[in-house]
Amino acid sequence: MPNGLLRLIVPPDSRLTPRLAERGYMAGPDQIPWHCRTRLHDGELTVERHVTDSGRFHIPWPVPGHGEVVLSTATLMERDRPYQLVVELARGKVNQVRGQIADWQSIGLVAPPKLETAMHKALGHLSRAVTSQHDPAKAAEHAEKAIVVALDVADLLVASYIDQALAARQRQSPRTTAVLGGDLGPEMIEPPFDGQFLRAFNSAIAPLTWRQVEGTEGAYQWDVFDRQIEWCARHGLTVCAGPLLRLDALGLPDWLYLWEGDFSNLQSFASDFVEAVATRYRGKVQAWHAAARINVGDALSLNEEQKLRLAVRAIEIIRDIDPATPLVVRFDQPWAEYMSRTTPDLSPLHFADSLVRAGLQVSGIGLEINMGYYPGGSYLRDRLEVSRLIDLWSCLGLPLQLMIAVPSGQQVSQPAKGRPLPAPDAFPGGWSPENQAAWIKHFFPLFFAKPAVQGIFWNQLRDLEAAEFPFAGLVDAGGAVKPAFAALAGLRRKFLD
Repeated sequence: MPNGLLRLIVPPDSRLTPRLAERGYMAGPDQIPWHCRTRLHDGELTVERHVTDSGRFHIPWPVPGHGEVVLSTATLMERDRPYQLVVELARGKVNQVRGQIADWQSIGLVAPPKLETAMHKALGHLSRAVTSQHDPAKAAEHAEKAIVVALDVADLLVASYIDQALAARQRQSPRTTAVLGGDLGPEMIEPPFDGQFLRAFNSAIAPLTWRQVEGTEGAYQWDVFDRQIEWCARHGLTVCAGPLLRLDALGLPDWLYLWEGDFSNLQSFASDFVEAVATRYRGKVQAWHAAARINVGDALSLNEEQKLRLAVRAIEIIRDIDPATPLVVRFDQPWAEYMSRTTPDLSPLHFADSLVRAGLQVSGIGLEINMGYYPGGSYLRDRLEVSRLIDLWSCLGLPLQLMIAVPSGQQVSQPAKGRPLPAPDAFPGGWSPENQAAWIKHFFPLFFAKPAVQGIFWNQLRDLEAAEFPFAGLVDAGGAVKPAFAALAGLRRKFLD
């Protein structure tokens, strides 16, 4: 068998499609994906990689009642004999849930009795799956049942964690200190959406990206952003400005491509822009989002070192002009699924760690979680996986801000080139305005329960024609307000007011 090849048997009646199979990837103990190639053929899924270390295989998997969620196996070593994929996915999820129960109990979580009963049921199905591998159909049947029950247990576990974590925080302080906000987008907010925004949010992002402000070289367009920031001040909203340097095609002005390959001039232009923005809005904003997409942006053929240098320079300029205002650097796709199809040297966590260790006075880390989009977004995951991601990033020792988006629909007749698309059927029942609101109600309490999370922002206000994420807005293309707005307003009343 060639080095780096892993073989996984897929049952004949599996819901795994070639489209899902190509999104599978392997990761090591550090959870960083390896560059690999997956192929589904004649009931066997093969994973080719350049390393031979043991690792976990991750793949979006359709689960009854849960939609299309990423599952991962336990650690698999390379061997000649193929694994049975569904059995290994069941083993991985059950083990993950058991380990998380033990971890949280060790810090004082009280597990409800029904959790133990359900966990025993999941273990029973897993045992029958493992001992029935001589009969693949029977093993797959029990493994699928184990996965469903394990996901149910994971949801019960996270719900118990949320209740107890929030109760503990409320005993210390009756008010949650996190901010709940939304990205105002490239236009001035107008009635009736301004009223909806003020009911839902106590904070706002004024997206002072380079492309929006300096679409023509040397011609700064401040009007919309001046009005946005003044409107926020008038209504008592906390203002986050940026990201100033968003290192992808939607964040950089077209005229800058004339200088592609000339990093010295690119850095000079970037420095001038950041200085102009920081000087104009110093004292008028409560946080700077200095840079974003530095881990995934592929504009201008910049390498990782150059992107890091641009981010560092932006931070230094803002700190020279405004040393007191908190400063955040944002990272997209924090699970780093994209690394399985590209060959970067640094994961998003390593990018962030490099900035933190450099002593640049970064005040917080932003994570963009645009869930349910492919490519260019994060695969859909259950609440336990999201909880574990937040815990992992909190190890950096800095407050976290989350930028969130999920779809409210999934049919795009003529998608814009290069834009992410909603993954169809990723959410139980399919994406709809009602299910977008249901996702918000299900996940946002977890964000409020995490001590490291100090800001939660909805990443797209309106479904404009040029909007990056189709159907992610809180207002549809026809101007109708979606149920998500009311869901967010209800969460604000419950957790912040």
